[in-house]
Amino acid sequence: MNGFKKIIEEESKKDYYIKLHDFVDNEYKTKTIYPPRENIFFALKNTPYEYVKVVILGQDPYHGEGEAHGLCFSVNPGIKVPPSLQNIFKEIHRDLGLKIPNNGYLLKWARQGVLMLNSVLTVEKDKPASHQNKGWEIFTDTIIKKVNEKDTPVVFLLWGNFAKKKKELITNPIHLVLTSSHPSPFAVNYGFNGCSHFSKTNEFLIKNNMAPIDWQIDDI
Repeated sequence: MNGFKKIIEEESKKDYYIKLHDFVDNEYKTKTIYPPRENIFFALKNTPYEYVKVVILGQDPYHGEGEAHGLCFSVNPGIKVPPSLQNIFKEIHRDLGLKIPNNGYLLKWARQGVLMLNSVLTVEKDKPASHQNKGWEIFTDTIIKKVNEKDTPVVFLLWGNFAKKKKELITNPIHLVLTSSHPSPFAVNYGFNGCSHFSKTNEFLIKNNMAPIDWQIDDI
């Protein structure tokens, strides 16, 4: 069983989550909200708790039409690759020599144990951060704390000031925390470029007798 399902069930009984659920439910009924409702928990469904080896933290979903599908930084096939993801691909190319793909659909990573979790799981169309401070942060902090409790090593990739604040939730000494600036065009030159997080992640996984991540996204 996917352990995240149990966490969702436990959280759904709490007051904050009931209020959050009512808010989100009403938003979907009255506005254009991303990702599609069935993909709110896409990250948790596609990277089961038991298989999490790497965590990438984002802030909130893309707010443009057709972009967000429930994995942070990832976009649906056929959608132009956003600037932050372009910079991620460039760093992977520099770090590992991999080809820059023609799409930004990152499901391949999720299926290898890379949990791509936004702190806020929904957003109103064309209104970035519109669903912040409604309760999602409590929920996703709980997810991070539960992953921290795992007895197998996990690599946490914290890019940008927002993600770095989550470092205090990661207390288990068996895990590896790598931090840098955000890959967005405004911040990429302040530490993300040249961070080598992808090779460092794989070195750590191999050292701990775990399969490395194949970071090569295939062309569509």
